[in-house]
Amino acid sequence: MTAPNALDHVRPVFRRILVWAGLLAVALAVLGGVVGLLVAGTPGLVAGLLGAVLSVVFLGLTALSVLVALRVSKGQMISGAFFGIVMGTWILKFVLFLVVLLLLRDRAWVDFPVLAIVIIVGVVGSLVIDVVAVARARIPIGVALPGDAAQSENPPTRD
Repeated sequence: MTAPNALDHVRPVFRRILVWAGLLAVALAVLGGVVGLLVAGTPGLVAGLLGAVLSVVFLGLTALSVLVALRVSKGQMISGAFFGIVMGTWILKFVLFLVVLLLLRDRAWVDFPVLAIVIIVGVVGSLVIDVVAVARARIPIGVALPGDAAQSENPPTRD
């Protein structure tokens, strides 16, 4: 029998995050699109829909990067590969976000305030999703407690 690693316990949590992100995307698209249309007409609708897509793409990239990093690092969250993949994806997301904002800044077909508000709501929503999914998860930490069978078979030695 092989010992479970972090990938076995974390994968369901991040799958749940991705499913909830899909629901957030639908809600953001509907609410952001309708409110944007009412506030700023067609450019507001486009901004609301685009903001929903951007929010979910960035949320999805985070969850996918952790899943890929866990697979590459063979479940070892302390490895350099894990941190390299997760931080590399974070930097990529940041650069993409800046590029998208710069490209859309002066476009007449996008209402920038609506876009910014929908993205902010998406970021806050993704943080809530992350917190709730992780808080509800049952992930073992692998620490031997006093009285455990493994602890009594191999008593600690003092140097």
